Amino acid sequence: MIVLQIIFWVSVAAIAYSYVLYPLILQLILQLKGDMQFFQKSDLAYTPKLSVLIAAYNESSIIEKKIKSLYNTGYPLEKIEVLIGSDNSTDGTNEILKKISTKYTNLHFFIFNSRQGKINIINQLEQKATGEILILTDANVLLQQNTIPELVKPFSDDRIGLVDTQMKNYGMNNNGISFQEKSYISREVYIKSLESRTFGTMTGPFGGCYAIRRELYTPVPANYLVDDFFICMNVLRKGKMAINNIDALAFEDVSNNLAIEFRRKIRIGTGNFQNLWHFSDIWIKLLKPAGFCFFSHKVLRWFGPFFLVAAFISNLFLYETALLYQVTFYLQIIVTFSVIADIILKKIGNHIVLLRFITHFYAMNLSLLIGFFKSLKGVKSNVWKPTKRLQK
Repeated sequence: MIVLQIIFWVSVAAIAYSYVLYPLILQLILQLKGDMQFFQKSDLAYTPKLSVLIAAYNESSIIEKKIKSLYNTGYPLEKIEVLIGSDNSTDGTNEILKKISTKYTNLHFFIFNSRQGKINIINQLEQKATGEILILTDANVLLQQNTIPELVKPFSDDRIGLVDTQMKNYGMNNNGISFQEKSYISREVYIKSLESRTFGTMTGPFGGCYAIRRELYTPVPANYLVDDFFICMNVLRKGKMAINNIDALAFEDVSNNLAIEFRRKIRIGTGNFQNLWHFSDIWIKLLKPAGFCFFSHKVLRWFGPFFLVAAFISNLFLYETALLYQVTFYLQIIVTFSVIADIILKKIGNHIVLLRFITHFYAMNLSLLIGFFKSLKGVKSNVWKPTKRLQK
């Protein structure tokens, strides 16, 4: 019984630590040691040449708007080049790029006649880039006038290797998971900001729009699914810092359809475990800032589904031993059945926010579990179908 109690409480503690205690510990460390003060040392007069890299697949509905948001910037346009790779688009994206390239002389697009996958396109565009700083951004992510200046200015500090934006979401709809997804993303932004200010070891950008020193860019293997995390951790591995700048705002439509988002999170979960094995040399060093953040923020969370299963099974066997374990067991049953209740209520048009948060949490962990087993089978290609925009 002692072993079962250890399994139960370790599982509960691991989940609570990653989601709740870890951010509180970062806050405490930040108060004790002080802010890294990257932005106090940054310089808006620092304007290196930039290369903006975009991989586009069937983005006719947004690509022109995206390009206009890039050029509507306070950054010197003569120091920006935009490289776009059209990944065998068939919806008119190529025609739009041909038309708009006549307006912007420093916009260059390349048509790929067979599907390459996002990161394989980016790897090839990086070889053509001439900028000192690379900005990697998705076609559906829109920028505002000060996004690029704010994204670039921390690089005036030689310690900085990668800078992320703060992602803002639009397209909210209460009949799906958009509010829950937005809350999750906002929480992640907050934690990454704490990691940035405390140690300069942000554990992965969001991927929609971030910048990196070109000299630090590491080509992503053709079968890796989560490229932004791979690129970021290589920056940390090379001894530079990765941070986010919450003043560099970018805007993206938020996921709303649970089934579509679930498939996306399975892909991300699979890629997470690819990165877990690849960067084991970082997260096993718990006394190092990068290892501490990686283990606390990512490793424990990625193994969350196993902790949930272990807590449930051990609780089942401990049920007869104490009233406490009877209470915790029924709490788990209630939470589990609330997911079923949410699914049923959704079908009849009732949307209860609390229940939807529970569903979102369990769906996220189930996708991680499936992703784990997919990663064990191996991944042959990183080509996938992009998430549908402005989901209903």
